[in-house]
Amino acid sequence: MAPPKSPKYIQLASQLEFSRLVSALERIPRVSFMHEHNGKKIISIQMDLLKERPIIYYVPLEKNGHYLAYGFKNGKEESLVVDTVSEPTKLYSPIVKIKELPQSLRQNTDEQLEKYELIELEDLASLAKISHGYEEAPFPLFSFPRGDKWLLGVFMNFNEEGPSYFCHVSIDSEPSQPFLKYSMFNGNPPQFSDNLNEHGYSYIKIIKLVETHPLIHYE
Repeated sequence: MAPPKSPKYIQLASQLEFSRLVSALERIPRVSFMHEHNGKKIISIQMDLLKERPIIYYVPLEKNGHYLAYGFKNGKEESLVVDTVSEPTKLYSPIVKIKELPQSLRQNTDEQLEKYELIELEDLASLAKISHGYEEAPFPLFSFPRGDKWLLGVFMNFNEEGPSYFCHVSIDSEPSQPFLKYSMFNGNPPQFSDNLNEHGYSYIKIIKLVETHPLIHYE
């Protein structure tokens, strides 16, 4: 029996990106895990399995606390590490503190890594449709620079045994807002948005990486 594959850790651009990932548009915020990685304290969450390899997204921990609070203040997103659940308008991701990771959750840099295949879509409308998937909430969109462009897309596989894909669009610049809003009813093309309150629209959260995603076949 083959040993379990070690995880791959991928850094997000900021704590706010991480907080949006675990809390925004979620019915119940996901649990965040605090532990050491490469000698530093981080908070992390597993978001995918690529050929049985855990894909874990993380950010360095800015301060200690029991919850990662996410919400809006004066129309802008806010992310804070706090010790108590105190504001009903905020979403709170519990921070579970792991004293020491087992070997199976430590990254092995010597392993040969499988990669996602690229599928380029025609437009943002196609991306919005495929991101909605079959779940209650849409799959998150991940964005990162690639050469002089930015890629924006969703990770998915169409069956468990086959390859995994990054279904994406190429855009000229960094996404200007943290959400993509779209409507199935008015025929308007999807647009980037910084709030979730416009009537008649659905929303998909956008999560930025600190650098180009390392697990994609770009050729």
